[in-house]
Amino acid sequence: MTLKDYLEAVNQLNLWAKHYYVLDDPIASDEEYDTLYRKVCDFESQNPQSIAPDSPTQRVGDKVLESFSKSAHIQRMWSLEDVFEPKEMQEWIERVSRGSNAESLSFFVSPKFDGASLNLLYENGILSVAATRGDAFVGENVTQNARTIPSIPLKIAYKGRIEIRGECVISKLDFENLNFERLQKGENLFANPRNAAAGSLRQLDSKITAKRKLQFIPWGIGACDIEEFTRFVRENSRTKDLESTHLFSDVLQDSIGDSFSALMEQIYALGFQKSPFVEKCSDFERIQQIYLNLIDKRDSYPIMLDGMVVRVDSIALQDKLGFTIKAPRFACAYKFPAIEKRAKILGITLQVGRTGVITPVAELEPIRIEGAKVSRATLHNFDEIAKKDIQVNDFVIVIRSGDVIPKIIKSLTALRDGTQFVYQPPTQCPICQSELLIEEKLIKCQNLNCEARVKNSIIHFASKKALNIDGLGDKIVEILFDKGKIASIEDLFYLKFSDLEDLEGFKEKKINNLLQAISATKGVELWRFINALGIEHIGEGASKKLANTFGLEFYQKTYEDFISLDGFGGEMAASLVEFCKVNLERLLRLLNLISPTCTTQNLTKDSEVRGKTFVITGTLSKNREVYQEILESLGAKVSGSVSRKTDYLLCGENAGSKLIKAQELGVKVIGEEEFNAML
Repeated sequence: MTLKDYLEAVNQLNLWAKHYYVLDDPIASDEEYDTLYRKVCDFESQNPQSIAPDSPTQRVGDKVLESFSKSAHIQRMWSLEDVFEPKEMQEWIERVSRGSNAESLSFFVSPKFDGASLNLLYENGILSVAATRGDAFVGENVTQNARTIPSIPLKIAYKGRIEIRGECVISKLDFENLNFERLQKGENLFANPRNAAAGSLRQLDSKITAKRKLQFIPWGIGACDIEEFTRFVRENSRTKDLESTHLFSDVLQDSIGDSFSALMEQIYALGFQKSPFVEKCSDFERIQQIYLNLIDKRDSYPIMLDGMVVRVDSIALQDKLGFTIKAPRFACAYKFPAIEKRAKILGITLQVGRTGVITPVAELEPIRIEGAKVSRATLHNFDEIAKKDIQVNDFVIVIRSGDVIPKIIKSLTALRDGTQFVYQPPTQCPICQSELLIEEKLIKCQNLNCEARVKNSIIHFASKKALNIDGLGDKIVEILFDKGKIASIEDLFYLKFSDLEDLEGFKEKKINNLLQAISATKGVELWRFINALGIEHIGEGASKKLANTFGLEFYQKTYEDFISLDGFGGEMAASLVEFCKVNLERLLRLLNLISPTCTTQNLTKDSEVRGKTFVITGTLSKNREVYQEILESLGAKVSGSVSRKTDYLLCGENAGSKLIKAQELGVKVIGEEEFNAML
């Protein structure tokens, strides 16, 4: 690869990344990106002096800092005046109208994201400094971290000096995942997405920031020569050179003129992520309508919104209106109702889920969040209660997770008055009083007779990866249970035509088909039977291992027998022992009713693939699950990723990164013809 080829490859990767991260419109496959990325890495390892500043390899994070240096903003950053009610919004518009002496006004409206403000300074087209808001005049230099955020361009077409300002945010889903990981590690939780974004941005180790999935969405500019930028827009709207790549062909062809909304279109065109729901409007009625629409959409939008920004669109009028000591007079934040509230825990009750998991629920002194009455919030599990140090009678911070589900973020321990006490986890099921399976994080009722979990047990028993009873889906199980036709799994096998003919929607053909499907489960493979039992920690793979190793006597084995199996840990072994002890009578009845068969042990003795590890990729003549079942029935292991421990890659057409990795590691690649020959 020549230097010219390398620079073109960097530009190509950046274009693909822009479409993926900024435009949400991928134009290249992962395989194409990974292949070209490796070529760029190879060139850079041999030519470190030629590494381009905007190379995607520069986003992976750098050395750990001891502390952040300070960085002064060229133009100070401002806070916004908050308004909360329609009347306050009307009064703000009236003040702006009087202050500008304008006969008519236009406003640029955009969402206000709940994140951390960030100022990006570009010089000669290169990101030179990224700084937090700080005290509005001086912030912390977080350039090393900002470079890891995919939606921040490392290089832009405009060569003049410009400060791009925006919000660094994290999605609700990524926030939940981040807090879950921190909970698992025993680390303090972030209170909300804003704190998570700010905390991620201020990591001394930029490799941590790179893993946090931050996004940057611009909302304005700081220092910039508007006239110079206007000339740049004019020239690039007409040029056809490769550097501009028609940056401005789809936006205003003329100068920015006096429009802030047009200015932002040019900023987006430089390669920044466009803010959703932006609109230019001219009166309070339309502003209020947008506000109400945003409130309706905030539940489903992936990023937390806490209001919207209303800004005078005319740049000349902005200059005329000027600033107060703290805020611009030409813009305000129209805030949504608060979604975080303080509440008191009056008690803790227990719910038994359909899988038997015991979930503690906080009973709250009723509060209202966004107009909804909230009196209960999930505490997830007892391990989380302990880590968050939550006690009965505590005051806590409650949010509507994803703006929907009430959830307790943290306990306000400073407000304790001596009436608080620790809630002790149960040892018996609150519904059936059975002894509970107690693990580090989960407490579960293993009793299949427990009414709270019977329905789900039946649904799982009939599911595709279990007994695969055609026609016995979730809704049918609900109907049969609620109408008293079944009260347990065994009852399925005693159903008669006369039991079903009085049910609405159950015609003769439907009834016969269902009864035949239930009858067809007789003699099902043993691994399906084991998987159908719904034993905690025992999934499809473990069920096959148990069936192949112990056969029909699996339920008679000990903790030591189970833990000796490859891939079985202490939790799996303990769960099996406890399940078989609590449900022995039912287990024997089901074995007698179904008579599962175990043929895989004989097949695996002389198999060429026994003990080998396979990975399956590409388009094959049969579904991958078919090949997985064949391999596992012959004693092979099927993995989802290629590693040095992989023996074979079964490869079909249109294979991607797994094929490349297998070739790099020297893993033997076989097609269907060779695979069939092995069998």
